[in-house]
Amino acid sequence: MLRVHFTAEDFARVRFASRPAPLQELHAALTTAVTPGGGPLTVPWRARVLRSLPAASGPLADLVPAGRPPSFLDVLGDSLADGFERIRATGPGLVRSELERVYGAVRGVPHWLRGLHEGDETAWHTLYRAQRAAYETVLAPVWSVVQDLHREEFARYALTAAEQGVAAALTGLAPAGRLHEGVWEWPGATPDRDVRLGGRGLVLLPTFHHPAGPLLQDAPGRPAVLTYPAGPGFPLAEGRAVAPAESLAAVLGRTRLDALRLLAEPHTTSSLARALHVSDATASSHAAALRAAGMVTTTRTGRSVTHLRTALGTLVAGRSACGLSGGSGSDRP
Repeated sequence: MLRVHFTAEDFARVRFASRPAPLQELHAALTTAVTPGGGPLTVPWRARVLRSLPAASGPLADLVPAGRPPSFLDVLGDSLADGFERIRATGPGLVRSELERVYGAVRGVPHWLRGLHEGDETAWHTLYRAQRAAYETVLAPVWSVVQDLHREEFARYALTAAEQGVAAALTGLAPAGRLHEGVWEWPGATPDRDVRLGGRGLVLLPTFHHPAGPLLQDAPGRPAVLTYPAGPGFPLAEGRAVAPAESLAAVLGRTRLDALRLLAEPHTTSSLARALHVSDATASSHAAALRAAGMVTTTRTGRSVTHLRTALGTLVAGRSACGLSGGSGSDRP
């Protein structure tokens, strides 16, 4: 069981990662790929991943003998390069101590890892090249799907926290989880572990490639990061017969979706109507429907009204906000 001990200050510092972290998602995927077992989706996915990994990604396996990765690999970062820079910024003392911990009982340490232990730039380049090769094979084909799933999970968590409070949002992440007297319990997590936040706060990061349980980073002096399994299953590119934007258009209607995209910038009713090629009355109707759903705000100045997308509207629109269709007024919401 995982037990996370909160102070009052920690509850005020719980936050949800605004974007998926490519390196964390990659490490979760590779951990799942080399771990036996899993459900009916895992076996064919694992076979495909292991079969397709290029030779250049091999050093990543060297880093994780017996499934014990060094802690300096656990970083956030909005891009692969950003994540690697955070790894590269790890103090040499921690790099050496973690490599010694991981390889303490392992014979035959690879030559490039000896270079990493000594701070050799060529060894660091070997690590980055391996991460890049693995990312391009495992995650790049489905990264847009991961981003969509992350936005959905973000919105779900945000709505639960807004309607029911942080405690309900936290316990909803863990099957049979509970929060009691400041201790958040995640049953079934291994190894049995107690983590005391001590005012550092907690960052929540969903992963869509590690269905087995939570992964917790607890670096001294930093907010703890809990990576937890989320989503309906592996984000398989070939399993998405309908593109996310098309699915959203089927729910909102093409013109209303275009209106939501346009309202990333403020528009009056008449300017929105011109951009959508519809009447002012139709544009006003679409804005009113989006406002009722909490996705748009409307402010009045004299006889003019201005519409603008809310944070919820941005979450719903996501990255599909580029490439408007120029829908016609005949579309139905």
